[in-house]
Amino acid sequence: MKLKQYIICASLLLGTLSSCGDFLDTENKASVEAEDYFNTEEGQNALRAVMYSSMKPVVTNTALTEFGTDLYVGSRGNDGGNMATYDIVAENSDVTSFYQNVYTMINNANCMLKYGAANAKFVAEAKFIRAYGYYMLTQQFGSVPYISEYIETANKNYPRTDLATIYQNTIADLEGIMNASDLPETDRGGNVSQKAVKALLAKICLAAGWDLETTLTDAAAGTYTINGKQYFEKAKTYANEVIGTQQLTMAFEDKWAPKNEGNDEEIFTVQYERNGYPGDVITGGHSRQGTYGSQMGNPTENGMKSCGSTLAASAKAIYLWEKGDDRLNATFMMTTYNYFSKWLEEGYYAYYHKTAAQRASMTIADCFFPWYATEAEVKQYVSDHQSQFVRNGGALAVQVHVLSNPATLYTLKANGTIDKTFTEPYTEYLRGQHGSAVVPSVKKFDDPDTPQQNNSTGYRDVVVLHLSDIYLVAAEACLMSGDNAGALSRINDVRRRSHASEIASFDSYNPDYERDVNFIVTPLDLVLDERARELYGEMTRWMDLRRTRQLVRYNIAFNPLINTVADMSNMKGEVKWLRPIPAEEIETNSALTQSSQNPGY
Repeated sequence: MKLKQYIICASLLLGTLSSCGDFLDTENKASVEAEDYFNTEEGQNALRAVMYSSMKPVVTNTALTEFGTDLYVGSRGNDGGNMATYDIVAENSDVTSFYQNVYTMINNANCMLKYGAANAKFVAEAKFIRAYGYYMLTQQFGSVPYISEYIETANKNYPRTDLATIYQNTIADLEGIMNASDLPETDRGGNVSQKAVKALLAKICLAAGWDLETTLTDAAAGTYTINGKQYFEKAKTYANEVIGTQQLTMAFEDKWAPKNEGNDEEIFTVQYERNGYPGDVITGGHSRQGTYGSQMGNPTENGMKSCGSTLAASAKAIYLWEKGDDRLNATFMMTTYNYFSKWLEEGYYAYYHKTAAQRASMTIADCFFPWYATEAEVKQYVSDHQSQFVRNGGALAVQVHVLSNPATLYTLKANGTIDKTFTEPYTEYLRGQHGSAVVPSVKKFDDPDTPQQNNSTGYRDVVVLHLSDIYLVAAEACLMSGDNAGALSRINDVRRRSHASEIASFDSYNPDYERDVNFIVTPLDLVLDERARELYGEMTRWMDLRRTRQLVRYNIAFNPLINTVADMSNMKGEVKWLRPIPAEEIETNSALTQSSQNPGY
């Protein structure tokens, strides 16, 4: 589903519905004619397009989902800003926009539930999208106002609803539609399906288990008690129903390859389409492909991908993948080619437009080696490919990087061999201005048809739910319900696909990343590390750490900007486990006061 038939109408309706969907400005500007239109087939199809489209700013937001975790740090002098240092305030624009965008999505779903009530398929889709909205809100803000009616009056009195009620409502909604005959069993084109409903159910039940059935005992230590297993058991059941007999057989590289959009492991995606986009195609996509890595310069000059420098791989992240794990090279662009004059055929995107045989004779700009590569192996590789390590007038200097702590940089000599330029601590290495890149970019979301200009607009579909994520949901639910054998089995299913060595037992797990002697590896750490390897860059990390009570522990251990629990607390010692309710919301919602604010703010 690209919704091409209604996309222009939807774009016009977005302006009409913006006030209806904006939780902070509930004045209804829709006319009687618009209400009549919504009751027509054409109007409801256009409204459906709006409802799906309103998911886009939610599923592409990295500010609230990645910063301030163990996996990402700034490079080239950048950092994660207030999100990474936990200095955010209730006026923070990223927090406010996320909050408003999710409620816009929810209100659009509620609008569909009102006007499309006679269409069982549209009702089921709207309940799914609304449930997804409340899942995202509870993971970021905890208790929020639960609104199940379409806002079309000036009423601004919406009190916060307790978490248990929100979880019960969303789970009940999804259980009511999970076998709906009007939904397809599966779908690869962006439509809600029965399988997508059960996958979301599994994730929501897992979150409910943590929030409602565990109690934190020590924030810095990440310890907790388990008081019940009802929701964990439900999460395991639904995850296993989604998995069924479907095994992870597709190569990890193929799973994320641009040519394989809509593959069998995708469960629910938010769709993008460059061809036929009714607005400015340059700004109509999203920037996921340019988010993770280090800035590589101006694409119009050097043929590289436009990339930021705020979400580079951390010192922990570079050690996650062991030798032989296919996910390293499938996640990161470990080799980029020099640029002369032919956009897409040279430079960064040559990887997608040239065959392996053709790339074997192309000159290299940056070549990255993992932590386990020895100096002898690096020099042997360069020697074996010496003709590729000659600049020959290319736009970029030729460099070879070894991503370890300390990191090593080699630069090209005139004869095509390399010299060790320096070896320095990884944190220092990240601050440098080393050629076109400091760390490799994440390639999972690359769009090979990106035009040559200084922006990172891409039109890859955003995968929201997929199979291996649900395998790891099942593993976590098994662990929390006391089924350690089941948890380990699901983890090894995921590892086996990527040729990572199987884990014999939780006790035998000994990750390669550096950690303090007081950081004792637990079974939960294996689950979280596996989620990091499998889901790197997929906007789940902050929520994963918050959900599992490990947010403070992991930041102290692996975030260079955080040293103690006090760094994540306010002056009263309240830990910032959640985001602040936006100040604008407290000011305009008469049911909220400053006492309604989350702890820590």
